Amino acid sequence: MPPLSPATTAQPSTPAPAPTPVRRRTRTAVAWLATLALALLLIGLAAQWAGTREANFQADSIHRAMEVHVLGLRDSAGKYSYLPFTAGVHPAVRAALAHPQDPAAAQRANLYIEEVNRQAGSDALYLSDLRGLTLAASNWATPQSFVGESYANRPYFIDARAGRGGLFYGVGQTTGEPGLFISAPVRAEDGAVLGVVTVKVSLRQLQEAWTFVREPILLSDARGVVFLSSVPSWLYQTRRELAPAELERVRQDQQYGARASFAALPWKVERIDDQPGYLVRTDIGGKPRRFLAVDEPLPDLGWTLTVMADHAEVTRARERTWMLGLLGAGVLLLGGLYWRLRERRFAEQRDARRDLELRVRERTHALDEAHAFRKAMEDSLLVGMRARDRQGRITYVNPAFCDMTGYGADELLGKLPPYPYWHPDDVNQHWHHYDAMMSGQPARSGFESRLRHRDGHEVITMVYTAPLIDADGAHSGWMSSVVDITEQKRAELRQRQNDEQLQHAQRLASLGEMASTLAHELNQPLMALSNFASAAKAFAEQGNQPLLVSSLDETMAQAQRSAEIVRRIRGFVRQRTVGTEDCAVSALVANALALLQGEMRQRQARAEVRMPAGLPPVRGDRVLLEQVLLNLVSNSLQAMQATPAEQRVVDIEAELLDGRMHIRVGDRGAGIDDALAEQVFAPFFTTKAGGLGLGLNICRTIVEAHRGRLSFAHRAGGGTVFTLALETSPP
Repeated sequence: MPPLSPATTAQPSTPAPAPTPVRRRTRTAVAWLATLALALLLIGLAAQWAGTREANFQADSIHRAMEVHVLGLRDSAGKYSYLPFTAGVHPAVRAALAHPQDPAAAQRANLYIEEVNRQAGSDALYLSDLRGLTLAASNWATPQSFVGESYANRPYFIDARAGRGGLFYGVGQTTGEPGLFISAPVRAEDGAVLGVVTVKVSLRQLQEAWTFVREPILLSDARGVVFLSSVPSWLYQTRRELAPAELERVRQDQQYGARASFAALPWKVERIDDQPGYLVRTDIGGKPRRFLAVDEPLPDLGWTLTVMADHAEVTRARERTWMLGLLGAGVLLLGGLYWRLRERRFAEQRDARRDLELRVRERTHALDEAHAFRKAMEDSLLVGMRARDRQGRITYVNPAFCDMTGYGADELLGKLPPYPYWHPDDVNQHWHHYDAMMSGQPARSGFESRLRHRDGHEVITMVYTAPLIDADGAHSGWMSSVVDITEQKRAELRQRQNDEQLQHAQRLASLGEMASTLAHELNQPLMALSNFASAAKAFAEQGNQPLLVSSLDETMAQAQRSAEIVRRIRGFVRQRTVGTEDCAVSALVANALALLQGEMRQRQARAEVRMPAGLPPVRGDRVLLEQVLLNLVSNSLQAMQATPAEQRVVDIEAELLDGRMHIRVGDRGAGIDDALAEQVFAPFFTTKAGGLGLGLNICRTIVEAHRGRLSFAHRAGGGTVFTLALETSPP
């Protein structure tokens, strides 16, 4: 019988829904508009907050960068401040002031000042009399010698002649090169000023370093004239208009050479009350830019340091907030519409229930077709399906399970354990899993099971079992999904073998890098053996028994030292390791450093180890963990090739944090470029000539196999810190 349509079964007496009143529609529209206005207001406030937060973050970043630059400026100005006073107390300098017409005295002063300037590394050092005439200078033998030149107009000379220390930045009158001039008076024993000693320090290195920063940095004097800047076009421009008296003073001092006028900086400054600093609009390289700028006065130097940050990030933060807010509002709008549709659908469903009973017979046919479809789908699955009743009798198997075991469905249906496909070597394990299932406690996460195919080959499977519930809700048996993982297990075995070979290759590569240092390391005890043996022979001929015994003891000690070096190297390159054990962190670090002692001496480096007493041991393979530490320390040594020898220090520290052992290995090298950060642990990626690119990749594989984590971060002040987080042994 064909199904009845909803129109046929509808009740004639059911009243039609009344139309929605106009007043209700108006109220709904007003409510939606009010909600929309409120949402836009909230989004606008959130965008304003996000912009302010980004601006505060930029200001904090600027202040941190400013602290570094201020330290650099004060260091450049302060490390030479002692030089004029120290040079002024030397007898040769005082003799040149006392006898200005004596050529021999002047030459002795020239040679002394030249040597002091060379040792200190300053640009120039020179002596002037009270008239400002230069009597001796470190560049006396050069074409641009200061000797005979008068600097009486320079403020640093005027301050020193008055008995004060002088500090002045300007362009040199003789060389035309800018620099920082620091002066001090030369006093007699009664305190009278005899002359002035001045040192010139170049800030060229600071200017060159600033050319590599992304955002503008500039330094201006007390009059607002920019004399150092990362933007070359801003040099010798002013932040404000100079008064005629200031211009005349600059001309008299010849502070910036022959410049008599200074253009204003191409800035448009905006002050914002709720944000730190101020906004600067300008053009750089023909492109309009907008920056957040913060000034830092340096009263002791008379300068002002200005650091800027791109203000476009603040605008982008506001835009992102607007986008997210509008997206959230759209989601809420869709949710409201969905709720209304859902309510309407519920009403329609209430009407449709009346038709449900009339469609039962039609649905029964559809269910039969669905059952047939499901049966065909189960038969086409690659996963084996097996059903058993509550007595353990097999009631259903699909073709995939039959292919997996080699037995047909007619051979398996109705069978009770032991089943014919059970592996004879694992019968006890099969009974264990069967008993667990029958007791109602099958392994929820599945278990691995080895089967015997009918033709005799082994099949490794993963079995997942769940209870079978019949149509009445009663427990009628068990359904198992059986997945063939034979090829997966073989692939895992091949992967483990490949990992072991890679680890062995890495150890051999590390051994190759240590070959030269190993020869150097063994050379010392071998030379000592030869010397002590020669001494023992001489003492034996002399009959000196005590010294003979002492020489033989030293010979044995050096032989044991050589054997220990060889033992460590052999233990490191062994491919087979002891396995999992409790490893003391201090012992792991000590063994790794012992293998690298020769390389550290060769590279003129040292290691500083800081770890508190009483640290718990970590659980893992000692040789593999030592390999990780050895690789990290070796990388740190190589990263500090260009670092000055006194700063070549590898910092190793360990601490217990959140229940895990954190071992940090830090260097003071050039660090890792942000553009390469994502490739550091990639296989075959290396920045070393002749490197394999497997070291850090294998290290991370070893650490993750120990359920740990290997990461790195930039180190404050330069360099990189690698952090090794491992599980500790249970108490």
